[in-house]
Amino acid sequence: MPNRKGGYFEKGKEYTGVPYSSVRSEGRYIGFDIALRTFLAAVENPHSVLYTENFTGKVANAAAYYGSVCSAYTSYALGCGIPEVSRRYGPPVGTGIILVEPQSAEAAQVGDVIYTPHATETSGSHVEMVTAVNRDKECRLVSIRVEESRPPTTATTERSVANFNAHLAARNKQLLRVTDREAWRGANRSEPLLFPNFDLDATPAKINRALLLDLGDWVPYQKGALVKFHVMDRDQLGVKALVIQRGKDVVEEIALTSPGLHERRFEVCGDYSAHVIHADGSKSQACEFAVCDLDLRLPGESVSLGKEWKVGFGSENMDVIAVYLWNSGDSYGRHPIFLTEAQRKSGALTIPADLLKKPGTLQVWLIGEHALGRLKARKDIPLVK
Repeated sequence: MPNRKGGYFEKGKEYTGVPYSSVRSEGRYIGFDIALRTFLAAVENPHSVLYTENFTGKVANAAAYYGSVCSAYTSYALGCGIPEVSRRYGPPVGTGIILVEPQSAEAAQVGDVIYTPHATETSGSHVEMVTAVNRDKECRLVSIRVEESRPPTTATTERSVANFNAHLAARNKQLLRVTDREAWRGANRSEPLLFPNFDLDATPAKINRALLLDLGDWVPYQKGALVKFHVMDRDQLGVKALVIQRGKDVVEEIALTSPGLHERRFEVCGDYSAHVIHADGSKSQACEFAVCDLDLRLPGESVSLGKEWKVGFGSENMDVIAVYLWNSGDSYGRHPIFLTEAQRKSGALTIPADLLKKPGTLQVWLIGEHALGRLKARKDIPLVK
């Protein structure tokens, strides 16, 4: 598995947390695009995308196909529907959030965010979260626990009072507090959506020992994408057949003589499952996956600053939940636009004339959601004066 810190995670070494990887539109964010159980299933499959895909040098600040970053980690904790970029956390950009006074360990509370500002317009910023404030029997402050996503994985640091204050004083950090979560999140709320699914992520998953997919398990695929079935038979029960179903209908039954890989493409959207028939005729645990379609349509060859324009879209076997705009020419130009039911039904969204501030290459992501996870379709278009 590629490691954002360099190289690969060491085989046989135990790691805590999830891998740091800014997967953007190319991969999937753990907790937002997939549930934790999907990642854990992919870990158990040596032929999964965690081991066959490597974003190093291809996607900025990314390595593994599944991952999280600092802002996704804290956005998950704060109940956002889509990861909020770190530089939009604090004032004057954010609302419902204040600078804690005094800027010291004594003032810190659970849920406070430590924000490290970007040094330049194009450089990165960072966010961490206070998750425990520890005091002794006399109520004297002893230590503060800080959690964050950073290479290579999620990190938990217990800081003494002096260490916390020194940490806060470095690199112009700011201790921030969300005082009005609804105002700070705005429309970016998890409650109307299927993900993040906190209860599901907190429930231990039973990982299939007979069969896993290249994306793990419990996951959506884009229509026409290659689905790789890895028959593993880890319990050595023997294998006779791989059965693929759409709903209750059998799509295909593949005769087997041994474990191995089998690849198929599916052009019909729907909810699928696959299981192995063992040598004694018993059925294995089923893998669940969905085949869905997202269709994104942009106007012409470019769009103009100061003028409204339309995004057209369609979907099958999933709901379109948002259009996400990412302006390469503006580090603050990240805009999740959550769709109303009327916009979903019409299949169109009007981008306001005053939303985008600077010219550049504009990434337009269409985000669809299924009970098993999310898909993203992306197209780029020049944003010109």
